[in-house]
Amino acid sequence: MALELKLAPKLVQQLVITPQLQQAIRLLQLTRLELVDMISQEMKENPLLEELEEGKESFDEEEQAPAEKAEAPVPIVEHTAEVKGEGEGSDEFDWENYLENYNLASFSKQREQDGEERPSFENFMAKATTLFDHLYWQLHLSDLNEEEQRAGTWIIGNLDEDGYLKISLEEFSAEAGLSLERVEGVLRKIQEFDPIGVAARDLKECLLIQLNQLFPRDPIAEKIVQEHLSLLKNRNYPAIAKRLGVSAERVNRAASLISRLEPKPGRAYGGEVAQEIIPDVYVYKVEGEYIVSLNDEGVPRLKVNSYYRRILAEGHHAQQDDRKYIQEKLRSALWLIRSIDQRQRTIYKVAKSIVKFQKDFLDRGIQYLKPLVLRDVAEDIQMHESTVSRVTNNKYMHTPQGIYELKFFFNAGIPSVQGEAMASESVKSLLKEIIGRENPRKPYSDEKLVQMLKERNIHIARRTISKYREMMKILSSSERRKVV
Repeated sequence: MALELKLAPKLVQQLVITPQLQQAIRLLQLTRLELVDMISQEMKENPLLEELEEGKESFDEEEQAPAEKAEAPVPIVEHTAEVKGEGEGSDEFDWENYLENYNLASFSKQREQDGEERPSFENFMAKATTLFDHLYWQLHLSDLNEEEQRAGTWIIGNLDEDGYLKISLEEFSAEAGLSLERVEGVLRKIQEFDPIGVAARDLKECLLIQLNQLFPRDPIAEKIVQEHLSLLKNRNYPAIAKRLGVSAERVNRAASLISRLEPKPGRAYGGEVAQEIIPDVYVYKVEGEYIVSLNDEGVPRLKVNSYYRRILAEGHHAQQDDRKYIQEKLRSALWLIRSIDQRQRTIYKVAKSIVKFQKDFLDRGIQYLKPLVLRDVAEDIQMHESTVSRVTNNKYMHTPQGIYELKFFFNAGIPSVQGEAMASESVKSLLKEIIGRENPRKPYSDEKLVQMLKERNIHIARRTISKYREMMKILSSSERRKVV
């Protein structure tokens, strides 16, 4: 069979995303800090971009609008077309309209009263002490020789963020050429460091280390941790009392002591660091109506450098290569400015639509949060769902009820007996409230919670109750039970 090559025409439809459209899409999903960093980088790479000075209403003094025009009210554009990525920018960009509308709903900046410069922010920053630093400092204060110091450093370096040692001592003993007894001696020394219970290999060892440091010691509590930890987890105090031959009251006192111990000794020096959230949108209630305001504080307002604009205007003084370079950078600058403006307007429109749908939540709290999906907002503002999804990613809104991520307002609906749906977050809040009022000696089972919600016209399955409990980190009824 002979093989041959042939050329055949084929018609194929293919979606090509231009670099400009890719930039516009990327801008939509950036956080405020990422946007500021991106603008700073673009200003370094594009000499035509400059930051507009505060209070300046136009790019050049000769182009400034009259004062009367600046004071005139600016109409709010209700519908802004999505950026389609068509073209590469235009020299006929409406600069005046851009300047007038860019800060249309911006959050006004607070000015310094005394005019004095504040100290540099770096002067207030300090490196947080890690668990390794804290233990390493104590290790060098202990009376250990050089080999034991090295073994101690290895142990401290292999602790997880909760303070537990998950690596085998036998493995290190073989690699370091130290006896297992000597390595275990160093481990016991480290387990006496602050925080007490650190470097334990499991929960039982961690709790026993802490109990051994108490005075007077409680032998019943030590016995419970040593032999009946699973019964303690399920709060089966009668079974523990029967096996130890003591009263239920005595077991309850020991369990109360154990509950005050720290199961994660390294928690104070690790884990997630609380991050300050700067809202992208502020919502205020003024005379019964909610006003949406964008937070543009810290985001540079851009303009095109007047020097390069004059070079293009006086083209006969510039070489062809220079003029071509400036035109390329001008198109890039125009597209960036337009994309940032479009980003701000899109965030404003999405936030305004959310406020319209969730007015009851803003008035009365989380239990009145309505079911909402991306399609509802997309149809309301006449944009695609993917655009709304990108806009709500890592964006936060400050409301009278607190600060929430924009994605928080989108919830699946839970059907009710009367047919009116209820948001899943509202159901979680109601569950938390019911469990918070229960009798600790007789906590509600998941089945009982299903019945109680049904009495409130909320139809929900037991497995959904269990899933919501796990999401809110609420224990089961047997683990919540307390013997008083």
